[in-house]
Amino acid sequence: MIKTFRGQLKNDGKEVIRLSTNDGLTGYHIVKFQVLPSHPEGATTESLLTIWSTEAARDAQIGVGTIDFSSPLLLATAFWTSNSAGATNPEDYTVIFDKVTINQDIYMTCKSSGNMNYYIELEKVKLDLNEATVATLKDMRGRE
Repeated sequence: MIKTFRGQLKNDGKEVIRLSTNDGLTGYHIVKFQVLPSHPEGATTESLLTIWSTEAARDAQIGVGTIDFSSPLLLATAFWTSNSAGATNPEDYTVIFDKVTINQDIYMTCKSSGNMNYYIELEKVKLDLNEATVATLKDMRGRE
């Protein structure tokens, strides 16, 4: 089963996507992460959206606009650029996400020259008790 989320973030914006359950036996994999500026034509746009496994990691990144793939807390990034004529080249749109199982809330940030729309697809997976415990502990410990 696929679960979808969509919305819009402003520059230095943040958002929580609620995924946690009482028993933690429902997990998710990110299968799609897409972004699009709210005004794709007529403005130069550079945008970086990130998805984090903890609120603290997200809050530390608001307004920073840098990417560090060595962070175990980083789940996904999307980078978009376009020029003032609204022209976008395929190499100017990059999305990278980790195929880890998550069973807790995820947290988004946006560093952008304008508002950015996002669309996320998560694949829902049933976890056994051991898998749920491991996923929860990774979230609590910062995905070590």
